Formats: sequence, structure tokens, C-alpha cells
Amino acid sequence: MSNQLTLEGRTAQGKKLKALRAAGQIPSVVYGGDEPILGASAYNATEKVLLEAGYHSPVELLIAGKPQLAIVKNVAVDPVSRRIMNVEFQAISADEIVEATTPIRVVNFDASDAAKLHYVIMPVLEEIEVKAKPSDLPEELTVDGSKLAGTDDKLTIADLVLPQGVELADKELEVTTVIANVYDPVAEAAARDAEDEKAAESSAEAPAAETAPAEKAE
Repeated sequence: MSNQLTLEGRTAQGKKLKALRAAGQIPSVVYGGDEPILGASAYNATEKVLLEAGYHSPVELLIAGKPQLAIVKNVAVDPVSRRIMNVEFQAISADEIVEATTPIRVVNFDASDAAKLHYVIMPVLEEIEVKAKPSDLPEELTVDGSKLAGTDDKLTIADLVLPQGVELADKELEVTTVIANVYDPVAEAAARDAEDEKAAESSAEAPAAETAPAEKAE
């Protein structure tokens, strides 16, 4: 497995984590066992694994030299520096059905009639929860946009083709749920210009009405 990360045990908690981060380490917690495991790992190695695995691929953690399969459950990021502050893992087994967030990507839109008319695809749903065994979790789900023709066309959940062994986690999700719409940027821009022009005319007429002289009573 390419997504491997070595965790060192840690005792530092609370305010002491500041020194740990200053030393180039990222604190983490591994849930799923009898007790949560407190760990720490090198910043660069952790960032690389998180970028590759995301929330959809399993990670092989080496904890005290012992391998433990896990998935990323949460990543805390500093809102200013955007540096990773803390990572939460969920321990799993190879035969366990797990849920993961998987990206959705529209493919082949450039070959569609809609693209030839210079229409644009607008994503509505960019990721979705799936469930599968760790080895079957897909890196992404693709949906074919080659048959899109006009602005009335759309891609929905019904257009998703799930790999073998993969199911949607939400069984109540409607198959008509929209993944992406088609829109005409030229028509959209023209409509906005017309609205702006109408608003400008209304603003110009209002002061004129207010300053008009009142008629004298006879």
C-alpha cells in the first residue's frame, strides 16, 4: 500500500501540543480500538499521505511498528495559516464495510453537443458517501457527460456507474438528485445585463418623480 504513515506515541496534550507542532509534528488520534491512541507524525509525510488518500482511500498506519489499516475521519486546519493542526483516524479491518466520502468527476463533456455550442457544465454535487471494503473504495466516481446537448439537460445520481462492490451509503438518496447542470454563459450574461439596465432605469426615474412640481389646487 502506497499510503503509509508512521505514528509515534505521544503523551503531550492541550497546551503542550504547541511545542510538538513547532518541532514539525502533527498530533493525531486513532479511534476504533478499546481506547483512542494518541500519536504524532512528521508534518511533510502526513501532508503527503492526506493529499493522496483524502477521505476516500485507506491508510496503513504503523503504530509502534505494527500495521493498522485506517481511514481519515477529520483534519483540523488553522484558518489563517492553513497548516494542518490535528488528524483523526478511524481504525478499520480489511474485511470491514466502511463509509467514505468520494469525489465525483464529470468526464467526456468536451465531446458533447452542449460543449460544441460553448455551453458550460456546472457541478452541483461534487462528492458523495459510498460504502465498500477498504480495497474496493474508489478514488473517484465518474459520470459521462458526452450526451449532454442543451441547457435543459442534466446529470443525476441515476447516471452514476458504481464499481463492483461499491454502494451508495445513503439508500434514501433520490436517483433524480442533480450532479451537474448545463448552462449558457452568454445567455446568463445577457440576462444579468438586462436586469442591471432595468434597475438603473428604475433608479433614474425615482428621483425625477420625487422632484416633480406638485399641481396647484383650484
